[in-house]
Amino acid sequence: QVQLVQSGGGLVQAGGSLRLSCEVSRNGFSINAIGWYRQVPGKQRELVASIGSGGSTDYANSVKGRFTISRDNVKNTVYLQMNSLKPGETAIYYCKTESTYGRVTGVFQWGQGTQVTVSS
Repeated sequence: QVQLVQSGGGLVQAGGSLRLSCEVSRNGFSINAIGWYRQVPGKQRELVASIGSGGSTDYANSVKGRFTISRDNVKNTVYLQMNSLKPGETAIYYCKTESTYGRVTGVFQWGQGTQVTVSS
């Protein structure tokens, strides 16, 4: 099973920056893509950014130009750098992997989530 351990997050003032980390233990799985999601209570979890195995990235329109997803293959860690944060982006942030094990594809794993609070 893929294991994900998140770190980072916390409280920041509007306009500030935070960096989230997601350490990935592949345990024999091939990671096809990693995404960062966020969820506000009472709302659906939404995709913020993703990075594919080839390094291609994708962002929600609302965060383009402010958030950056990246990965360190040596540390097996994916990062989400968040700049110019807004109060409305207060949420629990999750990383998620989509992976393959042998012939089994579409295996998903979620991180434990980390709270990001942006004060006005």
